[in-house]
Amino acid sequence: MGTKRPNFIIIMTDDQGYGDLSCMGNTDFRTPHIDRLAAEGARFTDWYSNSPVCSPSRASLLTGRYPGHAGVRAILAGHRRATGLTDQTPTIASAVRDLGYRTALVGKWHLGLQEASRPNQNGFDYFYGFMAGCIDYYSHIFYWSMADGRTDPTHDLWENDREIYSNGEYFTEMVTARSVEKIREMHEAGSPFLLYVAYNAPHYPMHAPRKYLDRFPHLPADRRIMAAMLSAVDDGVGEITAELRRLGIQEDTVAFFQSDNGPSRESRNWMDGCGVPYYGGQPGGLKGLKFSLFEGGIRVPGIFCWPGYIPAGQIIREPCAAMDVFPTLLTLAGGDPAGYGLDGASLLPVLTEGARSPHRELFWEMEQQTAIRQGRYKLVLQGQLVETEPPQDPVFLSDLDEDPGETRNLASAMPELTEELTARALQWRSELEAYWKEHFPAAARSLT
Repeated sequence: MGTKRPNFIIIMTDDQGYGDLSCMGNTDFRTPHIDRLAAEGARFTDWYSNSPVCSPSRASLLTGRYPGHAGVRAILAGHRRATGLTDQTPTIASAVRDLGYRTALVGKWHLGLQEASRPNQNGFDYFYGFMAGCIDYYSHIFYWSMADGRTDPTHDLWENDREIYSNGEYFTEMVTARSVEKIREMHEAGSPFLLYVAYNAPHYPMHAPRKYLDRFPHLPADRRIMAAMLSAVDDGVGEITAELRRLGIQEDTVAFFQSDNGPSRESRNWMDGCGVPYYGGQPGGLKGLKFSLFEGGIRVPGIFCWPGYIPAGQIIREPCAAMDVFPTLLTLAGGDPAGYGLDGASLLPVLTEGARSPHRELFWEMEQQTAIRQGRYKLVLQGQLVETEPPQDPVFLSDLDEDPGETRNLASAMPELTEELTARALQWRSELEAYWKEHFPAAARSLT
């Protein structure tokens, strides 16, 4: 692959379903620019977030660890005193910065607002965006939990540690514009760079300018607003990749794309107090949604693109996860993943040589739910379909090769495998809980 170290662009969407890209099988609207990334690189069919909710999934992506080993296992609060990720846990940004990379984050952080938890203290030279879980796309105010009387509306738009105001500007377009500016600026500085572009869309509140809504008059209201929001993101990906081509650095840049978790059915998507479920996002025939450890909550689009190095047009069916991004990029940057306490593994052999997944097993946990995937089989313990609903089955075993939609519970038909996977999942969960209490005692107390 030569000796020149590539640039890195990580693009993440929010609450986007597995089936909401045309390259992933969606047919009612198209996402041509993201599709182009997939066509020019590698698309994973079995790519996973390490959590079915925002904060833990982002922590895993940035740290290369399971959420419980990264110190973030739940959705973090949005007030100014909220803690989260600490500067004691290395991120991919801090790791490559130590190797001479310039680093920037544009968009959503959601890993804590206290000073030690902010982006600039966790490896990013530059930050532009918001720090809580979501914002109004035009006022950039955090309204979440107001209905419960627990949180005042909080303005949440920052450049580094300085609060800024851009009232009336659509946040998705702001993310794109600032990302393009930073690409140009970091390239002109002469060092390789890492840019993390974290779009808030299509996470609630459901806001989109008329010009995007007008593209989809044929869609029902909730699907139309989601398509409009994602279309704005897709246009943004097009602008970012066009800037790479304009600067002549597309072949010097590794681009990675994923969603943080599956689609939401939360009634607060509408932010109207009516409590009506939202059906805009689609899990692409998978079972479960955001908050669920069934496939619809954790299987997400995963795309790597590096023209000339990663063979184009690949469809990779190996199960891999967001925590693998850290060691993959660090290896390309000339660093050594050993010594970082990573749970992820480099995917370069998978991407360039057709190798198998580096993981014999993958694990997930979310409150009372625990899951394990081992080869073609996946076991879910206390699995929920939707947030706040009781578990569907105490034990659910599926063959994902034959039944990716997890429609048939094989637990009674395969008792020995069920017992084996149950024991392994519970062992992993027990070890994680012990690690959590030892290394994050304050956070452990807050979750009990």
